[in-house]
Amino acid sequence: MTDVMLLWDSPLLFEKLFAEHGIKCQRITAETIGTPFLPPCKCLVVPTGFANPAYTKVLGGLRRSKKQIERFVEKGGIVLAFGPMVEGHDFDWLPMELKYVQKQMSADICKAKDESQCIVDKLEGVEFDGYLKNAEGDVLLTDKKGRALMVSKKTGDGMIIVTTIHEFPSGDFLKWVLQKAKSTRL
Repeated sequence: MTDVMLLWDSPLLFEKLFAEHGIKCQRITAETIGTPFLPPCKCLVVPTGFANPAYTKVLGGLRRSKKQIERFVEKGGIVLAFGPMVEGHDFDWLPMELKYVQKQMSADICKAKDESQCIVDKLEGVEFDGYLKNAEGDVLLTDKKGRALMVSKKTGDGMIIVTTIHEFPSGDFLKWVLQKAKSTRL
């Protein structure tokens, strides 16, 4: 069984992270979402830079796959999305209200009381590529100014997690995501 579908159109260093933690990962393009060729998985990961055409061309496919992504989450899957790396972005491909503002920064982060905070091993000097606003759902991490750096929203049996962290997530966080998620078709 595949644990994670990594949405990108070329090889990424991110793939190595999953292998290091014994997590079965398959890289896919947005055009394959909703097709019968994809095996079930627990998590869809959308890496940093997904909306920036200098890095990838997956955004159009994400927008076309909005309904399939919503069904995946409702049935127990988890979507983990990182910063889009463009000046501003509305996450119009997710079933939630959320806006992104690009701002490269290093921040000491403040935790809410939720176990998903283990996305990073340290709380000081964490690198981010922006912050989130108008968040529908729970704010999990903020900087000292109160700007949202990680949010989540439960939808059906699953969850959407969006973060602007510009570092690899911790192995503990990835394992937590897989424990929470149910295997379902994307």
